[in-house]
Amino acid sequence: MSLQPAPITFEHLSDGLGAGVAAPRLSWTLPPGAAVQDAYEIEIERDGTRYLRGTSHRGATPYRTGRIPGPEQILVRWPGAPLASRERAVVRVRVWTGGDTPSPWSPPAAVEAGLLAPGDWRAVPVGADRPEDPDSDRRPARVLRDFTLDRPVARARLYITAHGLYEAEINGRRVGDDTLSPGWTVYGERLRYRTYDVTGHLAPGANTIGAWLGDGWYRGRIGFDGGHRNLYGTDQSLIAQLEVTHDDGTTTVVATDADWLAATGPVLFSGLYEGETFDARLHDPRWSTPHGDREAGWHRVATGSRDPRTLIAPTGAPVRCTEEIAPVTVTAKGEGRHLLDFGQNLVGRLRITVDGPAGTAVTLRHAEVLQDGELATRPLREAISTDTYVLDGSGAQTWEPRFTLHGFRYAEVDGWPGALTPDAVTARVYHTDMTRTGWFECSDPMVNRLHENVVWSMRGNFVDIPTDCPQRDERLGWTGDIQVFAPTASFLYDCAGMLDSWLTDVGVEQLPDGTVPWYVPVIPGEPIWTPVQPGAAWGDVATLTPWMLYQRFGDRELLRRHYPMGRAWVDLMTRLAGPSRLWDTGFQLGDWLDPIAPPEDPAAARTDRYLVATAYFAWSTRHLALTAEALGLDEDAARYAGLADEVAAAFRRRYVAPGSLMTSDSPTAYSVALAFDLLDGERARQRAGDRLAELVLRDGARIATGFVGTPLICDALTDTGHLDVAYRLLTQTECPSWLYTVTMGATTIWERWDSLRPDGTLNPGGMTSFNHYALGAVADWLHRVVGGIAPAAPGSRALTFRPRPGGGITWARTRHETPYGTAALAWELTADGRLVATVTVPPGCTGTVELPGRAPLTLAAGEHVVDGAGGQGRAA
Repeated sequence: MSLQPAPITFEHLSDGLGAGVAAPRLSWTLPPGAAVQDAYEIEIERDGTRYLRGTSHRGATPYRTGRIPGPEQILVRWPGAPLASRERAVVRVRVWTGGDTPSPWSPPAAVEAGLLAPGDWRAVPVGADRPEDPDSDRRPARVLRDFTLDRPVARARLYITAHGLYEAEINGRRVGDDTLSPGWTVYGERLRYRTYDVTGHLAPGANTIGAWLGDGWYRGRIGFDGGHRNLYGTDQSLIAQLEVTHDDGTTTVVATDADWLAATGPVLFSGLYEGETFDARLHDPRWSTPHGDREAGWHRVATGSRDPRTLIAPTGAPVRCTEEIAPVTVTAKGEGRHLLDFGQNLVGRLRITVDGPAGTAVTLRHAEVLQDGELATRPLREAISTDTYVLDGSGAQTWEPRFTLHGFRYAEVDGWPGALTPDAVTARVYHTDMTRTGWFECSDPMVNRLHENVVWSMRGNFVDIPTDCPQRDERLGWTGDIQVFAPTASFLYDCAGMLDSWLTDVGVEQLPDGTVPWYVPVIPGEPIWTPVQPGAAWGDVATLTPWMLYQRFGDRELLRRHYPMGRAWVDLMTRLAGPSRLWDTGFQLGDWLDPIAPPEDPAAARTDRYLVATAYFAWSTRHLALTAEALGLDEDAARYAGLADEVAAAFRRRYVAPGSLMTSDSPTAYSVALAFDLLDGERARQRAGDRLAELVLRDGARIATGFVGTPLICDALTDTGHLDVAYRLLTQTECPSWLYTVTMGATTIWERWDSLRPDGTLNPGGMTSFNHYALGAVADWLHRVVGGIAPAAPGSRALTFRPRPGGGITWARTRHETPYGTAALAWELTADGRLVATVTVPPGCTGTVELPGRAPLTLAAGEHVVDGAGGQGRAA
């Protein structure tokens, strides 16, 4: 067996091109079956020429650290001098796992710094002239530059971003495969640029670089009731810098400046909510190629300004197409109209291949559900989600919109010339292209469908930022939704880089007094949600989500970066509560979307909203103390631990009645008190757990919790000896319940428990999304309790394997790609009632296995079979 480590990775990046830090941290994994790493050695070749195809090794001696004792292999500090802007290095590692003989070197991995200093930028924003009426619908522009290269190209990099959205082409060839770039950040403070290797796009002689532009989040409509325009500016501009290194070492730089040209193109309109209109009769496929005189309409660009200090490299993957889905049915409706069902509620857009007479307009409309056999578009509100393609009559053409996304399962195609065959229309699924890291399945097919629904809702709502919904006129980064869903998200996907970036924007948007907005980025001027005011569960994203990411990915520096944000939030709650330590004033969402809440008032829950606020005050403060301890801030750790104790005591005095009953006698009240460890002693906890179980059973094991209580209730029941009741909740099929949605054909998680009512009608509320991940936070319980895998140390260096069967489930298989490698647990109940488990512990980690009927067993890395009826574990 080879002990060769896997190739090194850098920070939380999927590849090392365009790294935004001069000293990127290094991670590597060992092959299955490897023993614990005793030491490691890192090699860095600064220019990487030895590994460049077509070049010769220049004789530079690689830098080697020498043998460094220790087991560190996750986010290890960069050794040696930091990288300069544009500098490339190739990095390898070898390890010792006992004895004096090292492993083979890992395969080489390349990292290349982006533009690290403001002075590296020559590019300025360029675009079409600004319209006289910036509030009108505006036709998107294209910009281009012709240029000549007088020598062969050895290497070329394109550093590019936009005010709005861009899609670049060089010599008629698309650059990259990402979409909706540069994504959505608080643009005034942070605008991402991406780095592309475009060496293969260029040749000596005449060349052309161009880009399509779109409004996107920068100046398009964003927000409720049709949204607001021009949140960040009125221009639609490209910022691009093409740097070409020739075979003799000389360079050519083509940067956006006043010499570029701009013109409108075949895209007549494009909006994230509205959709896109494309007139193929206006499209010249040669537009981004060098082909002589430019046709009429091209003119000098308008130039703008941008502080290069605000240009940042990405910390995560871009949005890409990750899957293609064919329609499962195509129903002709007559007169060129067809209804398509893709069998899955998804986020993306349609690609069509169509042939017909010039001027024929094919219209694509989208919706998540049907009502009376037609698209149910009312839940979309003012997001019309309509794309139009006008044919040029030149033969079969394939087209897909560029700068819009829709949430849909069904699509109506109108104006199609002739018969529409299923292979003519494809749904392309788009989301942030994170690496999948978590899987779960069990013997209950309905629970499996529920889990798949959670995965699909995460995919649809992780589109550059973590949104609440992907279809209506909203699609905002609600802080409370991701706060409750982060444990599930970080098991299913490697979302560390993406959420680290978004949390940075949360810190940017945080008010000077510590208030965390309800959603980030903020859209000013919205009714109800502005002016920004503090709210429990939503604001607690500042403390709880960084801690969760630290636990799952082991990134202490991430924790350190966001600590000031969490501290400011806790200090604000302390001031609001005052000496009483009770946060019992101000506007609160409370247990949002409790099933009893009427459609017009989603905050009207059965649980006192100030009970929720004070509980979160205690929980956040406790986690801030844990964060301070992990960061070595001993004084802060002691101070906030003491404050957390005071808040918990105040909570008990106000909200816990004699007999350990809650003043709000509701499932959410007991769930938060138990899950947040706010009760005094085991006896009080048991009484509260018994009452919680009683309430659940009194309601027929139907859901009686909202956004706050739902992620907590199964754990609160499990931890107080009511696992059977937790399974009753999980497997309930009557409304409201998780599996009710499955019985109604859901393929994603709904916003409301009854978004679609038992009679098939839509919930009449204005908020009726069929793709909302928050209530799918139960998947974290599925992973830990049903599946049985839970981290026991940051980064999963230690794990607990403790499946707790119930609900008639006879087997389950769970797998998680930890930072150290694969952790897996497959268990089944035998005919005689024994539980037999196959456990996989990642290299360099330890696992504690707890099965019914036997003492805990500590296992080293490797695969083991453990029998719950007793006896010794045995290696597979």
